[in-house]
Amino acid sequence: MKIKTLCFILVLLVTGSMGTIHASANDQKMKELDIGDSFDGTEGTMVLQNLKNDKVFIYNNQRSKVRYTPESTFKVANALIGLQTKAVSDEYEVKRWDGVIREFEDWNRDHTLASAMRHSVIWYYQAMARDIGAENMQQYVNLLDYGNRDISGGIDQFWLDSSIKISAREQVQFIEKLVEEKLPIDKQHMRTVKRIMINEEADTYVLHGKTGTRLSDMGLGWYVGYIETDKGKWAFATNMDGSGSKAKTITLEALKELDIIEE
Repeated sequence: MKIKTLCFILVLLVTGSMGTIHASANDQKMKELDIGDSFDGTEGTMVLQNLKNDKVFIYNNQRSKVRYTPESTFKVANALIGLQTKAVSDEYEVKRWDGVIREFEDWNRDHTLASAMRHSVIWYYQAMARDIGAENMQQYVNLLDYGNRDISGGIDQFWLDSSIKISAREQVQFIEKLVEEKLPIDKQHMRTVKRIMINEEADTYVLHGKTGTRLSDMGLGWYVGYIETDKGKWAFATNMDGSGSKAKTITLEALKELDIIEE
């Protein structure tokens, strides 16, 4: 009995020490992102992950775990699902403008999947969501493990200040799988979506991203995506109590401060 007891204690000690080593290794890969001045007193968070060595930089760790509605950043997932389910054939498929005058001039014309991503045209992606249908949408939101997976807010509304919610950390995990083409989506479709997410091409980097803003009160802004450089790829997600354009500005400032973008 004494031998068995000693063995059991030894196993516990070894297991405990291994757990401590694992936790400490994770802690070493996570660093605080000192960009509070960029938020200028506004509540927000940013998660930035080096996809080569998995090192993660976080500003406002607590908020990084809180789920918010994705707003127009859901267009990334929506485009993937639309292509996979053949609701659209490719990035060039045109949907005709219905003639309804909307708040942004760029929305008041015909659009393709790509141009609707670039100009964040809500009506295009709402029409595509209806073509996808609730059953297919729910299936793929589950497969993508997207946030809380809740599309109960309506097939063409659930991502707009409604039922589905996702954290900044989860956004980065989703983008990482997209970049590495590990989502349950055909590779050609993932490559199409990554291409239409391009915001900027420079000599030393290519920036892929999507903004999102809660239009009802401008009280929530997102910028989600990744950047490719000669040194590697970084996935990011920023959200704040403000607009998507401000979240994008803060993200770019952080990328420059970390010398990921060379000025």
